[in-house]
Amino acid sequence: TFLLTGIPGLEWAHTWISIPFCCLYLTALSGNTLILFIVLTEPSLHEPMYYFLSMLSTTDIGLCISTLVTVLGIFWVNAREISFNACLSQMFFIHLFTFMESSVLLAMAFDRFVAISNPLRYATILTHTRIAQIGLAVITRGTVILTPLVLLLKHLSFCHNTKINSVFGLTAIISTAGVDSVFILLSYVLIIRSVLNIASPEERKKVFSTCISHITAVAIFYIPLISLSFVHRFGKHAPSYVPTLIANVYLLIPPVMNPIIYSIKTKPIQKAMFKLLCFKGTHL
Repeated sequence: TFLLTGIPGLEWAHTWISIPFCCLYLTALSGNTLILFIVLTEPSLHEPMYYFLSMLSTTDIGLCISTLVTVLGIFWVNAREISFNACLSQMFFIHLFTFMESSVLLAMAFDRFVAISNPLRYATILTHTRIAQIGLAVITRGTVILTPLVLLLKHLSFCHNTKINSVFGLTAIISTAGVDSVFILLSYVLIIRSVLNIASPEERKKVFSTCISHITAVAIFYIPLISLSFVHRFGKHAPSYVPTLIANVYLLIPPVMNPIIYSIKTKPIQKAMFKLLCFKGTHL
């Protein structure tokens, strides 16, 4: 059995901290569920870009659910004990959905690259079968990387010094988010080159605007991840609650912000939401 500390140094404020956390969880779950529902039920959104968006919403929902019970349990009822197997399971799913989100963002970058650089072959390259294969690869990749690490952890003793060489964490991060970020950057270098070949400035602006939502989602995902890595590596003298707060920002902000970003920046999503609201209004 492990004892959970919540946010070290801020135990006295757990009840108050639970209020914004609860609001963030509700926003993330309701927003991503709405996006998923709209994409699945609106025929006009049955296109590769929106299938990848539904994958992103699914991973965000999974990421929220994997931490929801434990976090709110600590804040609301002071449920600090967690069994060893439950802890390993939660760790597996948190990292699985995190790696899946990174992979989905890479797939979305590939989608934007194909749509802008080779629009005439877009439908033949990103077929329904290929999208399903990409989705399966996203799940398989995270599972294959994490399963051996969890099995190795299961055989370790945690009753003494638990500090391990950081190479283990670096290996997992570099093999997933590190590789993904490089390929996402490469995709946008190629996209920018394609956009610059367009003669009309207005067309350039219109084409590049289709990437704004994805660029914002990538920034929201990777900036907290990089910040957390730097804090763990160099923030040895920082207050004990700083890494915990940044970790929670890293896990919660992308699921909260992604539905908002795509709702604001993507007109077909806006139209589908408006259509859904009008339909609900006529049946009240």
